[in-house]
Amino acid sequence: MPRPNGPTPLRTAPHPRRPQMNGPDTTPAEVRAAERQRNAMLGLWRDVLIIGTLAISGLIWGAGFLMPLVLAVLVFVLILSVSDTITTLRVAGRPLPVWFGNLLGVLVVLAALLSITGIMVNQTSSLIRELPGYAERFDQIVDRMGRVLGEDLADSLQAIVLDIDTSQFALTAAGGAGAVLSGFFLICLYAGFMMAERQSFADKIQLAAPDPETGEHIAQLLHAISHSLQRYISIKTFVSVLTAGISYPIFKLIDLDFAETWGVLTFALNFIPTIGSFVAVLLPALMALVQFDTFGPFLIVITGCGVVQFIVGNILDPTLLGRSLNMSPFMVVLSLMFWTAVWGITGAFLSVPLTVCILIVFSHIPAMQPIVLLISQRGLMTVERALGQDIDPEIEAQLEDEVVPDADPAPDPAA
Repeated sequence: MPRPNGPTPLRTAPHPRRPQMNGPDTTPAEVRAAERQRNAMLGLWRDVLIIGTLAISGLIWGAGFLMPLVLAVLVFVLILSVSDTITTLRVAGRPLPVWFGNLLGVLVVLAALLSITGIMVNQTSSLIRELPGYAERFDQIVDRMGRVLGEDLADSLQAIVLDIDTSQFALTAAGGAGAVLSGFFLICLYAGFMMAERQSFADKIQLAAPDPETGEHIAQLLHAISHSLQRYISIKTFVSVLTAGISYPIFKLIDLDFAETWGVLTFALNFIPTIGSFVAVLLPALMALVQFDTFGPFLIVITGCGVVQFIVGNILDPTLLGRSLNMSPFMVVLSLMFWTAVWGITGAFLSVPLTVCILIVFSHIPAMQPIVLLISQRGLMTVERALGQDIDPEIEAQLEDEVVPDADPAPDPAA
């Protein structure tokens, strides 16, 4: 049979017919709910990542403004702790007035800060004058080490010493003293305004809240943060004063130069977790090694201050803090590294208080409970537990049932 003229038409396979959906979606409700929950969780962690990145960037770029403000908040909390303690005292069977407790608390804290700042500024000028003599003494120590350990090591140490610019160090120390003085007045200014607006700020929170329940929730959150910070700062201040009060006579006993400075540094470094106590012993010990010709004073500082730091850090401090600092030891070190990288030495001092505040805030947010579990030491999820406070046994049992639900009941044989 002859073929028709023209091109042969292409034969295309018929399109597969799509199955017709008869009726509504037959996907189980549990699957749809799980998918919605998974999408919501992914969206939440995406938002957390974005907010965290912006927050860290803001902390770094706004350090000049935020660090004095945070320090002022801690000074304000310390004043509240002192004033609240004073108002609990009774004279002739009557409690002291609140205004008197606030005034006396401000004066006590201000006098302590002025004393610390004055010691640091005055001792810095003395250190600058004595710095050339210490450089010569260090050269002698390097020569003695060279005779004991070898000329190669002595030459390496000598090169390191020559690379140290003492004049630049003096200028840096003087600039640091000036920065401490100016920062001190700024912190006092912030804290003064906080004290003046203490009561009105609480009223403003209630007025600014969209409803009374939210206002009460915010008030409870701020109270939990204030309570935790007051307890932590009060105990750490007491422990640091005790440690410095015992270490200072040791410095004076051996006639160590700048004994007041080492006492103040011992007090301040105890606020830095883990490594602060070690540095508080190492610095005056090195000073004794440079100042004296014999190793006796060096061994006295190492032994005496080391024993004090060990007893206070491993026995007294945990006993007084108890369960109030519910943070994993690893998270304490991790927070120390993080805040030091963000704010330097100031961040090291503030690492534990800031992390405790974050722990309390996250404990009020249900979606942040996994982070609370990671940060806390005992994996507890309520605010009271995060603060180390005791809660009602019935509420305790109810919370445990929520975290670890009971097994499904056995089926009824008669069904």
